[in-house]
Amino acid sequence: MTTDELEKLLAQQPVGRLHRLAQGRIHRHFRLGKRRLIDALLRHSSDNRAGLESDLKVLIEEGATRERPAKPRRAGPSSPLPSTPRPRSGSSLCGVEGSTKLGAGHSTGLRAGRASPSSSLRASETETAAPATDLTALLEGIGVPPAQPFAPDPWQDEALLHLSTTDVVVSVPTGSGKTYVAIEATRRAIEADRTVIYTSPLKALSNTKFTEFTKIFGAERVGILTGDRRDNPQAPLLIMTTEILRNLLYDAAGGEIDVRLDTLGLVIMDESQYLADPERGVVWEETIIFCPTQARLLLLSASIGNPQEVAAWLTSIRPTPCHLVRHHRRSVPLRAAYLHPSGKLVPLFRSASIPHGHSATLHADAKRLFAQYEEETLRPR
Repeated sequence: MTTDELEKLLAQQPVGRLHRLAQGRIHRHFRLGKRRLIDALLRHSSDNRAGLESDLKVLIEEGATRERPAKPRRAGPSSPLPSTPRPRSGSSLCGVEGSTKLGAGHSTGLRAGRASPSSSLRASETETAAPATDLTALLEGIGVPPAQPFAPDPWQDEALLHLSTTDVVVSVPTGSGKTYVAIEATRRAIEADRTVIYTSPLKALSNTKFTEFTKIFGAERVGILTGDRRDNPQAPLLIMTTEILRNLLYDAAGGEIDVRLDTLGLVIMDESQYLADPERGVVWEETIIFCPTQARLLLLSASIGNPQEVAAWLTSIRPTPCHLVRHHRRSVPLRAAYLHPSGKLVPLFRSASIPHGHSATLHADAKRLFAQYEEETLRPR
């Protein structure tokens, strides 16, 4: 198959099928539009064209098997076959199988699949019963809320109460106030003459926290240790990346340096969902395992999928039990919109809020812009 023939065949495939073909081949393929995805596949296959053609053939055969209509029942003399064609059992999402676009050709990778007659009927009934939201309603309320007196939420008080005697895992949505727990726990530890270590997965985030905590606790009480910076290392509050802390614990175990482990009272591990990272997760595990027993552990995250298992694991390897603080209510609700490269902004879903499960119905304006973008990206270059 020549390059032109392969390119033409790829252009005939739905975007969802192309993303399946790109898995394991193209890094972050889900962010590419159809035209860019085809170009990336052609470049990648320059050394292994046969493998790409073979995988594409398999995917096309799988799609044909799923879409093949059922054989009609054999009719007897008294029951002739109907002459009118049967309606299709479902349709793909605006002609695109398995993906929606965000921004200039970026894709969520969300598989839409095919709808059954009953689900299509339910979606149609829902659309008829409730009018679709408009852009004004979608943007309503966005801005800076009026100032109100601060009062900690019950879950924040719960986390601080248990942190005095146990390790704590905090798993709450983004914007709920995890940083307040970290700041208040740090304040209490410093007042008790204990050292606090705050870790993050990124140097940029560590630098941001260094600036933030310096304003809160004062420059003389805050230090930072990263691969690029070493400021005020004797401060009672040290901010560092998790890899730096793991290395410090390694060295301390070998007696090479003193990181004042005898005064360490609190270790805060931000973005602790990195425990599940295939490459860096071992750093978080080793840091937790080597953490001094007298120090309390505070793990913060908005996206741990199994926090109860993490808490149970901490309880099994640490001398003190671990308490889990978890809730799902978002303080700042999320809304979804689609921005077309032309600058047109429309709601992504029919509802202002983001629907859950498989009942999501795209906004008619978003469908129209998706189709327009696909047409534009498939024009001859």
